[in-house]
Amino acid sequence: MYKFLATASLLAISACTEKATGANPAFASWNREAGAFVDVRDPGFGESTQNNIQIQTGQKSYTVGLAKRFAAEVPPTINFAFNKATLDADARAILNRQADWIRQFPEVRFRVYGHTDLVGSNAYNKRLGLRRAQAVVAYFASQGISRSRLEAVASFGETQPLVLTEGKERRNRRTVTQVTGFVKNHPGVLNGKYAAVIFRDYVASATEKSSLSGLSGAAFSTGQ
Repeated sequence: MYKFLATASLLAISACTEKATGANPAFASWNREAGAFVDVRDPGFGESTQNNIQIQTGQKSYTVGLAKRFAAEVPPTINFAFNKATLDADARAILNRQADWIRQFPEVRFRVYGHTDLVGSNAYNKRLGLRRAQAVVAYFASQGISRSRLEAVASFGETQPLVLTEGKERRNRRTVTQVTGFVKNHPGVLNGKYAAVIFRDYVASATEKSSLSGLSGAAFSTGQ
């Protein structure tokens, strides 16, 4: 009888503990390492430190990281009318978003790749792809971005269609903007310290002008 009651009590305590902890293995034993609670409840804990270590030790490419971030945060692609290299309103709206992102990182270089559909000869389409890429670069330059950070490439032409068709296809008539590396010898880049670049822009974005910045000393002294 006593053995039965003891077993029932242990099962009840175990059930209460499991319910309280969500069956979390971090609480299954008193002999867990310090920080186990944080690691389990917050899977992202320590990722920023790990990311910085991997970049500094060469285990992770900061160029690849920035390229992925660019593609995730802004649309990297714009499209063109048939046999045209002019930018329509939709294309300019996307390029404005790209330009805003590019201006945040004066240390970073970009390439613009030109593509066409499969109508016409390969030689003509390579030239057309280059004209499209150059139109994008020229637009970025008009937005205050240095041409030294930009490169127009037409190495693809009709060779990388998104849609396999011999006919006209707007989705194949495009340019793609990509991060390709850092500006050589830029003073803001020290041994590839990507974290320092990000931190600088984070601080700048969080800084607001004081509402009192326009007031003169006389206004304070006279109580106005």
